[in-house]
Amino acid sequence: IDRHLNEMEFFTSSRVEFKDKQKAHNAFWAKYERPPQEDYWDFIINRRDLLVPPDVRERKGSFFTPRQCVELSQQYLADVFGENWQEEYYVWDCCAGTGNLLEGLTDKYRIFASTLDKQDVFVMHDRIENGANLLKSHVFQFDFLNDDFTKLPESLQKIINDEKLRKKLIIYINPPYAEAGNIKSVVNQGNIKSRVATANKTNEKYKKLIGNATNEISAQFMARIYSEISFCKLAIFSKVKFICAENFGQFRQFFKANFKKGFAVRADIFDNVSGKFPIAFTVWDLMGSKFPKSVELEIPEKNITKKFHDGLHKSINRWIRGIRSQKEDNIGYLICETSDFLKVHQPYLTQSSETRKSRQYYININNLIESCIYFAVRLCIQPTWLNDRDQFLFPNKKWEKDLEFQNDCLAFTLFHGQNRISAKDGVNHWIPFEESEINARTLYDSHILLGFLQGKKIQNAYTDLFEQQEQKLIKREFSPEATAVFDAGREIWRYYHKQKNANVNASLYDIREYFQGRDKKTDRMNNTSTNETYNELIGNLRETLNVLSAKIEPKVYEYEFLME
Repeated sequence: IDRHLNEMEFFTSSRVEFKDKQKAHNAFWAKYERPPQEDYWDFIINRRDLLVPPDVRERKGSFFTPRQCVELSQQYLADVFGENWQEEYYVWDCCAGTGNLLEGLTDKYRIFASTLDKQDVFVMHDRIENGANLLKSHVFQFDFLNDDFTKLPESLQKIINDEKLRKKLIIYINPPYAEAGNIKSVVNQGNIKSRVATANKTNEKYKKLIGNATNEISAQFMARIYSEISFCKLAIFSKVKFICAENFGQFRQFFKANFKKGFAVRADIFDNVSGKFPIAFTVWDLMGSKFPKSVELEIPEKNITKKFHDGLHKSINRWIRGIRSQKEDNIGYLICETSDFLKVHQPYLTQSSETRKSRQYYININNLIESCIYFAVRLCIQPTWLNDRDQFLFPNKKWEKDLEFQNDCLAFTLFHGQNRISAKDGVNHWIPFEESEINARTLYDSHILLGFLQGKKIQNAYTDLFEQQEQKLIKREFSPEATAVFDAGREIWRYYHKQKNANVNASLYDIREYFQGRDKKTDRMNNTSTNETYNELIGNLRETLNVLSAKIEPKVYEYEFLME
């Protein structure tokens, strides 16, 4: 009864026992048949987490560990600690929920389970009465991020306080994934996740030591375990951000542990997780000397391994910011925020200044090639659940001598859908064809890009944008793959200029908007058009872009924009 959100935004409730020696209970069941059959009781108790509304579980960041992941993780524990590990080690799940992570373990005298919610303890006690292999005295309520260890059962305190026994303790957990600053929480739910992640003693204690990592609840668990239960072993389900994210650098300096073994699976196999990102199970010996430079995880779904790098390399955003960019002669803006795959609609090009964006880069003739390289390497590889947290990096210098790579990136950028340059926002300097090639009925306002491609200045009102930049003016020679993109794009421009109301200065974005239109409710551009000729032409362009993407992709790794 009295179910409500407490100050930490977790649901809590009280329990009341009947005092009539089961009279009301028996009277009720004398009239109603108990559903369902007894064979299903244990299954329902095990999936009791689904009775909690999905939005509540999401705010708490708590997600049910799939059975196949539980079984696989215990096999990995056996691989690391030996087949008889359950007879030699103690296990404590300090955020156990209803205890599903502990299913399959055999020695109940060496297993401890604690959870924040009292009702979860009741569920686990009920499971024990129905045959679960746990001890009631080893299942208890404990707030790991706030409570002192003196509140633990004496048998567990004895292990934690003895250095030799701590070396035989495995903290085996799937902690909450709640994160402060989560966009969805900020937009839809106020600062609920932010309060969950920050309103506790562990956050305050370790914030200076691990920096921004305290925004992630799993990192708080790891910090307290590493610092206060030293020499133990840690087996944890988590996002891979603590391994590779740039803002976890301070955490990795703090968390000096030896990586033993691990695997990664798609996040969406966990209940109520819809995101396309990896969740890793990693095993650590906390008696390490430093955090590894890379962590290689097995990917059971694909029967491969993948390295996740430590995030200490400089990001691609540092590279692009180091290239001269000035507002006075700009012909567009490159919007580039995060340096990973997380922002699926980043980067993009625009004609108008977007002052709300924290990372807006001015494009001019002098840095056009570098801007296109940035754009192309970020977008030529499709985001997947497995590369979702890969970081784009400061490259080596080999790309500087590869003119074909540079021109491929230029072609890719000119015709990609994230190129949102529009004549509606100002003078369009980005038309790649001569008027005669596309049967334009009059001259364009600007020939900046056309002159850049041909390696010469074309006189018009904007020629002065070329001043003091002639060293960049070389005639561009394009590969067969890039030439095919130009050919497909040219056909779209030609078809557009057959329309009676065609704007001679239209960009590809304007042409797409003309044929595809916008959704009246969302104002987003529609994906397709009712014009079948246009659909065929744009389809051809996308196919050629896919071929060009495949050609650029190996160079992304060769020049170390991404680490393999």
